[in-house]
Amino acid sequence: MLRVVCHIDMDAFFVSVEELFDPSLKGKPVVVGGQANQRGVVAAASYAARKFGIHSAMPLRTAARLCPQALFVDGHPERYREYSKKVYAVLTGFSPQVEMASIDEAYIDLTGTGRLLGPPLKAAHALHEAIREATSLRCSLGLASSRLVAKVSSDQAKPNGVLYVLPGKEASFLAPLEVRKIPGVGKKTEAALHKFGIRRVGDLAALDEGLLTTHFGRWGLALAGKAQGLDAGGWFDSEIGANEDPKSISHEHTFGEDSADGERLETTLLKLSEMVAKRLREHRLYSRTIQLKLRNEDFVTITRACTLDHATQLDREVAGAAIRLFRQAWDGKTPIRLLGVHAGGLEQSEGQMNLLEEPKTARLRDAFRSVDHIRNRFGGTSISLAKTLNAGIRERVHENPFGLPGKDPKPPSQS
Repeated sequence: MLRVVCHIDMDAFFVSVEELFDPSLKGKPVVVGGQANQRGVVAAASYAARKFGIHSAMPLRTAARLCPQALFVDGHPERYREYSKKVYAVLTGFSPQVEMASIDEAYIDLTGTGRLLGPPLKAAHALHEAIREATSLRCSLGLASSRLVAKVSSDQAKPNGVLYVLPGKEASFLAPLEVRKIPGVGKKTEAALHKFGIRRVGDLAALDEGLLTTHFGRWGLALAGKAQGLDAGGWFDSEIGANEDPKSISHEHTFGEDSADGERLETTLLKLSEMVAKRLREHRLYSRTIQLKLRNEDFVTITRACTLDHATQLDREVAGAAIRLFRQAWDGKTPIRLLGVHAGGLEQSEGQMNLLEEPKTARLRDAFRSVDHIRNRFGGTSISLAKTLNAGIRERVHENPFGLPGKDPKPPSQS
């Protein structure tokens, strides 16, 4: 049976959702992610804004220089989650094998659905229309025999298109595309490939695998497979719908203006720790290693880490470790540009604890999970510690989304 994978990519998702709530934005250059004078990055840009060279991950201030007349919107993560869930509901009506790769893109396995949905292209058009009817949003769909080619084809189908790469045509479809079109090939890899005269995927496919392995290691071998349209290596080596645990969880905050206010900096770490701990609880994971990231006004980045005596998912324990590391790393006077809290060493349980402390810790976990439920429903600021209410930290709309459809927290393990 021929494998049929469909990749769904919502077109300018954040902007499109904002337009539903404010139709006056339609047709205008719109930037979602923050205000023009802030240090954040662009989460999404309307097609009108993209004509000025604005793109995702670009500094907001750069976007403002490129297009001074652009309309800047902070964003509404709770709205994006709501519409992402609507998309997910449509997808699960077409196949049980669905995976939300992010809040605005998904994979669906249509293999074996021919009797029910018809040929792949017919099914894709029906899915395209169903998403539009359920959300009033546009999307682009890519169909292929592999996840990688499906993702590339949805990008080629933008905006609001459907593209099916027939079985056996994967390599010829990819060959004329620039190598950066291969998911996972960033600027550094692209520059390294250019040194070998490799600019198109076809150039990469023609290169000897041994040479790629010599210069790029295991990633080089994966690149060789990707150039042929195979799901080789990272990002594409798991089954659709496999709910894999994250390897680490982190949140960062870049200050609008460098700060040497110790109380403000520690309050920021407290809020970031809240966000990290919430995600740990979502995944039913516990962290044993907490890392601090600190970047000063001269762009010097310092990282410090510590190992806890037991793994945790509690706000106060994550925050306690982060603040201790901060006090050791900061000289008390150098202005700080960025702070980050990173949880690593993730485990399925917190390990052996003091028998007297365990009942209290269990009650705290249950209380925080109730708080998490309220935050997911009413927004991240609906419940917060008094000290962090005015921390000025918003949930980033472009990364680490809370409550991703299909990524529901695991049920508590039975002991």
